[in-house]
Amino acid sequence: MSHLRTAATDIVRRLQGAGYGAYWVGGCVRDFLLGREPYDYDIATSATPDQIEAVFPRTIPVGRKFGVIIVLVDGREFQVATFRAEGDYQDGRHPGRVLFSHAQADASRRDFTVNGLFFDPLADQLHDWVGGEADLRARVLRTIGAPAERFGEDYLRMLRAARFAAQLDFQIEPATLAAVQAGAERIRGISAERIRDELVKLFRPPHAARGLDWLRDTGLLPHVLPEIAVMESCAQSPDYHPEGSVYNHVRLMLAQLPADAPAGLPWAVLLHDVAKPQTASQDPVTGAIHFYGHEKVGADMALDLLRRLKFPRREAEEIATVVQYHMQFKDVPQMRKATLRRMLLRPTFPLELALHRLDCLGSHGRLQHYEFMVERAAEFARQPEMVPPLLNGDDLRALGVPPGPGMGRLLHELRDRQLQDELATPEAAREWVRRTLADGAADGPPVHDAAVPPEPRTNPRREL
Repeated sequence: MSHLRTAATDIVRRLQGAGYGAYWVGGCVRDFLLGREPYDYDIATSATPDQIEAVFPRTIPVGRKFGVIIVLVDGREFQVATFRAEGDYQDGRHPGRVLFSHAQADASRRDFTVNGLFFDPLADQLHDWVGGEADLRARVLRTIGAPAERFGEDYLRMLRAARFAAQLDFQIEPATLAAVQAGAERIRGISAERIRDELVKLFRPPHAARGLDWLRDTGLLPHVLPEIAVMESCAQSPDYHPEGSVYNHVRLMLAQLPADAPAGLPWAVLLHDVAKPQTASQDPVTGAIHFYGHEKVGADMALDLLRRLKFPRREAEEIATVVQYHMQFKDVPQMRKATLRRMLLRPTFPLELALHRLDCLGSHGRLQHYEFMVERAAEFARQPEMVPPLLNGDDLRALGVPPGPGMGRLLHELRDRQLQDELATPEAAREWVRRTLADGAADGPPVHDAAVPPEPRTNPRREL
């Protein structure tokens, strides 16, 4: 038995020992019955908030007026809630009144039958007042009671239906699905933060591709991610994209997300081609479809979308940077050594590389450029002396270079020569600066590497 399950069982034991009814409830029961290890446990009880606090020495009154108390056990948080009934929903988000009640009423107020199961771990007894066990066996997602009524109480439940169907690999019962489709537009009334949190869960591997399909099939996609919805009608040239539309391409990529994918990778996949519908053009002679500049337009679109969903600023900027650079991989065999090393030094490079691999697997399947960059990264990792610049601004001032554009050009050229293996030590770099100053070249034209796009304005951090 896991430590988490042991602690959850002990909470039930202590509540029952104090004379109260207490059960595991909700997702932990569902996952337990499916043979999955729950990642958290919720407990429902007949004890009131005051009584819960009297039983446990360490608590947090996170939702006291709704009967919810956090119980702390060995540094872990467990939500313990008083049996309750709810009513008078007026805004599609919050109940107007909450009444402490009994276990059956508490089960009846929940969203889906498979989430309305109660389990007594001490008696090893399942309590099913809503038909959840049969739906669990049939792998069906069904609302408790009338679907329109359940979704009218909290519009977010429509998005949760798509998420649970994807996560559990269940089918949505026809009447439940029809109610989501009929009311999909109402999801716009839910806060961006709540929508974001559900979407983050929905796009986790291994069910991310199913999540995208369920968003489409429920009719929610145009209302939560309209930029993604239009991808379904955006065709691509079959020579590079035999999979067809941009939607198909993104879906195939999501289906191959690794289990340990970093949090930003699903969103980089979703958004790397977000500007293709907007930038699409077709050659009138060959019929080839082009998306000129879609990576640059896409970086701005990605940043706007992530800001709309209230993603943390740094995470949004990193994903937008990855979108802007993702087309750079097509040129890596022809790049100068310095250009390749600048790529490798970008903080976002690991995410860029992971995206490029999926980009290939979701289209033509050729991984030569990915493997090439993996080899270059391994070589570079064996040269730690290349990471810090040989000289900085203070060093140049000591050599008599005044602050200003000339110093910036010298620093850029120094870095370029270092990454090209032309300068290997600070002493050699100082000597090169002295010769350059003697030749009067410090105020020459700015150095520009055409193979490297300018630093994206979406990311304030320098890559070097």
